[in-house]
Amino acid sequence: MPEYFYMVVDPRRDKGKIMHTLENVLRLALFAVICYSESYDDMEGYAEDKLEELKAKGLVSPDCRVPSADTFRRLLNSVNPEQLNLCLQTYARDIIDVLAEKQIAIDGKKLRGMSPSVKSSEKGLYILNAWVAENEICVGQVKVEDKSNEITAIPQMLDALDISDAVVSIDAIGTQRSIAALIVAKGGNYFLALKDNQRSLLTEVRDAFRINAPASEWSEEERGHGRREVRICQALPVSVLEKEPAYEPWPFLKTIVRIERIRDVNGKCTKEEAFFISNEEYPKARYYAMLARGHWGIENKLHWVLDVTFKEDESRIRKNFGPQNMSTLRKLALGLVKQAKDKHSLVQRRKKCLRNMDYLCQILNKS
Repeated sequence: MPEYFYMVVDPRRDKGKIMHTLENVLRLALFAVICYSESYDDMEGYAEDKLEELKAKGLVSPDCRVPSADTFRRLLNSVNPEQLNLCLQTYARDIIDVLAEKQIAIDGKKLRGMSPSVKSSEKGLYILNAWVAENEICVGQVKVEDKSNEITAIPQMLDALDISDAVVSIDAIGTQRSIAALIVAKGGNYFLALKDNQRSLLTEVRDAFRINAPASEWSEEERGHGRREVRICQALPVSVLEKEPAYEPWPFLKTIVRIERIRDVNGKCTKEEAFFISNEEYPKARYYAMLARGHWGIENKLHWVLDVTFKEDESRIRKNFGPQNMSTLRKLALGLVKQAKDKHSLVQRRKKCLRNMDYLCQILNKS
C-alpha cells in the first residue's frame, strides 16, 4: 500500500505516553471505513477482530495494538484536516497522474449529521469537493462554513489544483466572472451553469435559443425500470446574443448551451431545461452534453454514494475536526474500492473486504 499518511503531523504533545502510532491508527481507521465501520466504536471492534490478520499481511506494524474508540475519537478530532486532505490529493495524483484533458466537477455537499439543532437551516458544515469525471475520483476538498461561502472557497480549490488544459464545471453559484477569469488564467476551460444569479445573461441566452436554430444539436434516450429520459443538447455561438453588454465582460466566452430533459416515470411526464456558458469553441453539441453528464456525476457517483453507501448523512460524528477527517477517509476508501478491476458492485466489494483479507490486500495493492 502506498505510504500516504506519513505527511500527517501527530497532534499529540506528550510523545512519551504514546501507545499507538498515528499512522497505525489512521490505517486502521481507513480499513475500518472500507469495511463498513461508521463510528469510532465500530473502528475499535474492527481492530479487535482483524488486527492479527492485518499484522500478518503487513498492513500495520508488528507492534500495533487495538486502539480504543476514545483513541480513534481523540486523534480524528485533532488531526489537521488540511494535512489529511493532502493525503487524498496525493493519492488522486498517483492514480490520475495529470488533470490535463480531464473534466473537474466542483460542487458542495452539506454534512447533515453535523448538528441536529439546525436540520432545517442552511447553516452547517459544507465540504466543497473536486471530482474528476473520467476517473470518478475525488481530488480535493475545502471546508466552507455555509453554502453562500462557496464563492470564496472555489478559488481556494482552484489554486490547489493544476487545471491546465482541463475543463472545470461548476453549478450556478460558481458562475462568477472572477471565477471564470481565474480558470482561464490558470490555463483551464470553464463550463458553468447559468441561473437567476446572472439574470441578465440568462434572459439573453434563453431568448437566443427561442429565436435561433441551434448550430449543433444532440439527443440521447435512456430507458429502464419504468423510466424513460430524453436529453436534448443544443449549442450556439455567443455572437447570436443581441445585447453585447450581457456577455462582453465574461472572459473569452464563446459558446452558450441549452439542455432539455424530458422524463417519463410510470406515465408521469416532466420537463426541465438548463443553460450553460463555455469559453470553448467546440462545434458539436454532443461534447457539451458529455460535460453536463460528467458534472451531474459528482451528485450521483460521489455525494449520493457517500450518503447511501457510506451513510455520511447519518453520521453522528460531529465534534472538532472529526467530520472533515471522516469525510476525507470515506473519499479515500471510495477511491480505493472504485479502482478494483472486477464486476462486483461497491457494496459487494466492501463486504468482501470485510470477509476476505486477501481481497482487501488486492484492493489496496491495485490502487
